[in-house]
Amino acid sequence: MDINKILYVATFAGRIILESGGETYRVEETINRICTSFGMDDADSFVTPTGIMVSAFHKDKGTVSLIKRVKYRTVNLEKVHMVNDLSRSIGQQHMTVAEVNKALKEIDKSSRYGTKTTLFFSALGAAGFSALFGGDIKDFFSAFFIGLIIKAFSILSSNLLINDFFINSIGGAIAALLALVCVNLGLASNLDMTIIGSIMLLVPGLAITNAIRDTMAGDLVAGLTRSAEAFLIALAIAIGTGVVLSFWFNLYGGI
Repeated sequence: MDINKILYVATFAGRIILESGGETYRVEETINRICTSFGMDDADSFVTPTGIMVSAFHKDKGTVSLIKRVKYRTVNLEKVHMVNDLSRSIGQQHMTVAEVNKALKEIDKSSRYGTKTTLFFSALGAAGFSALFGGDIKDFFSAFFIGLIIKAFSILSSNLLINDFFINSIGGAIAALLALVCVNLGLASNLDMTIIGSIMLLVPGLAITNAIRDTMAGDLVAGLTRSAEAFLIALAIAIGTGVVLSFWFNLYGGI
């Protein structure tokens, strides 16, 4: 038994879940389950949205610890499900550490959706929210077009590792500017419905949900951290949208 490899695999699984948008208590539960499945006598982990700290004990091998920094986070609930399912299958299928490590690498490399699919359904989601909030058919198609551009910008910026605050600020500015242009050209009827539908792609829904779930689970540090993250994202969207609207109204006096 190589407890260093066991700890590495357990932390690897936790990192995938955390990077894919999973809750911190789920990461801790998965790490502890993997360690005990491979015969560790005790395992403790402390997880925050930006780091994983794990310590495991075996009566013959002693205690080992590992710290893993997490810098990149996105949303991929399919990966969360796959890692969670894998961790529960270790004991039932009598998997080795090497087999689990190989399976985790395959999960980590798996793609979410194609770029075209992501762009289309993101745009459709923006259009749908515009209609949900009371927009007409013009607002629907305008929000679809704006949502397409915002999502393309977000994907490109993420690939370039641009800070999320600036991505959301610029995304909000793009939504406001294009909505103003569409309304002035007669392509949209309601400025507010078009903007609201478009910026819904940027709203930190998962961060807010995880903040509540982590807090209810007793992970107060993670809950407060995710709450602050959601607040900063919302602030970034408001700044980007507000700056463009303020500039436009001061320059042109209205729509």
